[in-house]
Amino acid sequence: MPSREVLGSAVQNRKGRNNRPSFLSGASVYKKIAAVTGMVAVLFFFILPLLKLLLLSVDGPHGLTFGIYAEMLSQSRFWHIMNHTFVVVIGSTALAMALGLLVAWFMAYTDIRYKRLLHLVILSSFVLPSYVLTLSWSSFMGPQGMAAALLRLLHPGAKPWSMYSMGGIVFVMGIHHFPLVYMFTANVLKKIPRDLEWASRASGAGKFKTFRRVTLPLALPGITAGGLLVFLATLDNFGIPAFLGTPVNISVLSTYIYEEIIGFGPSAFARGASLSVILGIIALVGTWLQWLSVRKSKTSDTVLVDETPRYRLGKSRLWLSIIIWLMLVGITIVPLFSMISLSLRTSYGASFSLKHISFKNYHYILFDNPKIWQAIQNSFILSLVTLIICLIIGTLFAYVRVRKPSKLYKTAELIVSIPYTLPGIVFALSMILVWMEPIPGWNPGIYGTTTILFIAYICRFLILQIRAGVTAFLQVDESVEEAARISGAGPWKKWHAILLPLLLPGLLSGAFLVFLTALTELTVSAMLYSSGSQTIGVMIFSFEQAGNTLYSTAMSSLIVLLIVVGAGLLQLIQLLMGRKKGVQL
Repeated sequence: MPSREVLGSAVQNRKGRNNRPSFLSGASVYKKIAAVTGMVAVLFFFILPLLKLLLLSVDGPHGLTFGIYAEMLSQSRFWHIMNHTFVVVIGSTALAMALGLLVAWFMAYTDIRYKRLLHLVILSSFVLPSYVLTLSWSSFMGPQGMAAALLRLLHPGAKPWSMYSMGGIVFVMGIHHFPLVYMFTANVLKKIPRDLEWASRASGAGKFKTFRRVTLPLALPGITAGGLLVFLATLDNFGIPAFLGTPVNISVLSTYIYEEIIGFGPSAFARGASLSVILGIIALVGTWLQWLSVRKSKTSDTVLVDETPRYRLGKSRLWLSIIIWLMLVGITIVPLFSMISLSLRTSYGASFSLKHISFKNYHYILFDNPKIWQAIQNSFILSLVTLIICLIIGTLFAYVRVRKPSKLYKTAELIVSIPYTLPGIVFALSMILVWMEPIPGWNPGIYGTTTILFIAYICRFLILQIRAGVTAFLQVDESVEEAARISGAGPWKKWHAILLPLLLPGLLSGAFLVFLTALTELTVSAMLYSSGSQTIGVMIFSFEQAGNTLYSTAMSSLIVLLIVVGAGLLQLIQLLMGRKKGVQL
């Protein structure tokens, strides 16, 4: 029997022979073809649209020109809209950072009750589509909402605060995005060594001084990263300003681009492209700053997360828990119930009573209007196809990215992330420009069909599956694959019996995120849809624009039900997968 040293030498020699480049072998040729094809696809689907957008913004009758930019910069309306944009973005970011920091401190440092359930309530504000949260709050604060009914009990002439205002847009934007600050900040707070805080307290500093001089500076990278992410999300958001701002003539950059494009003027696309370039540059600068903040906050990744409470609330625990719960439930759950109650009324002006409760709005949506069923079918098919393609391509790309890291694959990942990094309205316009005539003289006839939505969804959401796949592969040591290979398992056996059982929970989480995001998408669909290719988000937007609030709230209520059912199924699948122990070859 050969010795262990001989076997080890044989394995090393075999690995060495396998690692030698063989340019004449079929496998090497196929790999080169696949790599070249992939790079061409990345350039065509991700770079070409941006180049088309940039060129159109500087295209003039006599060559390249910045005339459109000069014209816009000289108009007072442009600066008025820029002012609105920055007021909304900065105001909502400040609100999200304040609320996120407060909630993160209580969740990370105190013994507040029912933290797991409270964590889900916090995330629900962000999981809900922005237009659903907007309809919830406009219903809650509307003339027939719960807030108006409560105020009338106190004073017959009292009226609630109108959501159709700058303040309403800032408020809904802030509460929709504050979970981003919460997630970043809570993670950083739990990694701060408590010895530093104890040393500060032992030196005579009080709780507030310790927080200001020790905790806050150490948590600043996480807070900044979350704040910049909120900045980008609010800059990108189209639904909230479209629902709350357009009816009262309040425009921000995203809605202004939409208004320019649907106006179909002689220079509509050129002006839209120029505005998109301005919005895109702001977003890319913000993304770069956010990346720097995240990289800085990752310097403490090796520190263990401290889940134990650092401050005991004592006798204040009960009433502080009640206040936090009331605040968070009031932000999300109560407005949802108000929206659902409005969707059950026979007419918009009817009071909420038994004689005025009816399911006729749901009957109209589910049975009487064929366009709605077509939109629901379109959304599900788009989401399902996007999920499948992103799951396959994203998983394979993530595998190569982790197992064979190189500058080429890292660059490709950065390029693929651009459509998701850019505001949706900017990306949608770039898709219109490239697919109207991808190559001079060739029009594939894709623009105005469902096909362009398929391409746009896959390009925009592919990075979500790639990031989920990269995270999943990093948790599986490469020695597992090596052991399977030495044991005689082929590629199919390795994936089917070894990798997929270990990777499935992480991959399914990414796939669910892709499916849910595609199912409730509005911004890209509002720019690219045509007759017969409407989606759920577009139908809700159309109902609200036409003043059919009862139908829009009924459809939004169904979306909430779908999200709850989908999240429950995902938890059930992950629970069942977690019970499987061991791997069989």
